[in-house]
Amino acid sequence: MYPNLYYLVEDLFGVKLNGLRLVNSFGFFVALSFIASGYVLYSELKRKEALGEFVPTEESFVVGAPASISELLLNFFFGFLFGYKIIGAFTVENALNNTQAFILSLEGSMGAGILVGAIMCFLKWQEKNKQKLEQPETRKVMLWPHDRVGDVVLQAALWGFIGAKIFHNLENIDDLVRDPWGSLISFSGLTFYGGLIIATIAVIIYIRKYNMSVIHFADAMSPTMIFAYAAGRIGCHISGDGDWGIANFNPKPFSWLPDWMWAYHYPHNVVNQGVPIPGCIGNYCNQLPDAVYPTTFYEIIIMFILFAIIWVLRKKITQPGILTAVYFLFAGGERFLIEKIRVNNKYTSLPFQPTQAELISTFLILLGIVFLIKSKTWFPKNNSKTL
Repeated sequence: MYPNLYYLVEDLFGVKLNGLRLVNSFGFFVALSFIASGYVLYSELKRKEALGEFVPTEESFVVGAPASISELLLNFFFGFLFGYKIIGAFTVENALNNTQAFILSLEGSMGAGILVGAIMCFLKWQEKNKQKLEQPETRKVMLWPHDRVGDVVLQAALWGFIGAKIFHNLENIDDLVRDPWGSLISFSGLTFYGGLIIATIAVIIYIRKYNMSVIHFADAMSPTMIFAYAAGRIGCHISGDGDWGIANFNPKPFSWLPDWMWAYHYPHNVVNQGVPIPGCIGNYCNQLPDAVYPTTFYEIIIMFILFAIIWVLRKKITQPGILTAVYFLFAGGERFLIEKIRVNNKYTSLPFQPTQAELISTFLILLGIVFLIKSKTWFPKNNSKTL
């Protein structure tokens, strides 16, 4: 496992770059998944715009005005944060030995923070000064849904993270009560369905603000969401963030199958679970005592296959809502099945003792069935633009 990019680069290329200790492997691959998913959504929105399923909206903006106080302060803030923490990581003693603790602490380089903040502030002032006009002008531009993909991705990322943390802590109340602050700010411990629910609400509010069709946007998001889930699971698997399966004592079914694809100890996992690895010194020196099903790897393979299927189907399905139904069925069905061999907390007070993911997966499957049955009634082709 590679808790951060330092270990990945060292293993692949034999190069030790201490600065990469600041880049968490899980976060890095999740960020890449958002970027790649944004491109998938961009492509699908462009296609649906060409089909006449979306219309542009007019917006006004001012050009030629000098940099505002809020713009300068915002640039100074982000510059200060970068200098204080990122540059500070190389100047504060032992900061790179435990990057998570350092990032979440108040330690840093005040001088580097002020310097980088001032530089960022000056660059923003210079940029706006070059564009300044004697008389600022108000101009109007037509924006299509694909022009707003960046904003949608940011909304989904922010609210998705918040939702994932909320649902994880609801699922692990004992850990939250034992260490409230640590549970809330920890980089590990995210529940996908929590992120999905909260991010969906936020994105719907955003797109309705600009009069976009919710159902057409949902259809465009369907392949995007499956791709994002598959790509994000790469970060889970590479970092060993705890999303693994139950202990697997069954004999390997195929001799040609690598051991780690069937039963894996997740050595050097980012959450430091398990027992000490003999001879290992430093951070991330634990591995699971019993080999487990590598469920994150299974989900990567399954979800990329499902993405390929829905990507082919998207041009053949013309009824609004059906592609959304397919997403519900694919996402719910895959997660429900993988839960059978995955480590998770169960609600012992409920019949059958389900996990949180099993309950939400069941709801998604039922929702998918309802959408399949009702889409023609709910979303008629001739007036679906306004829904």
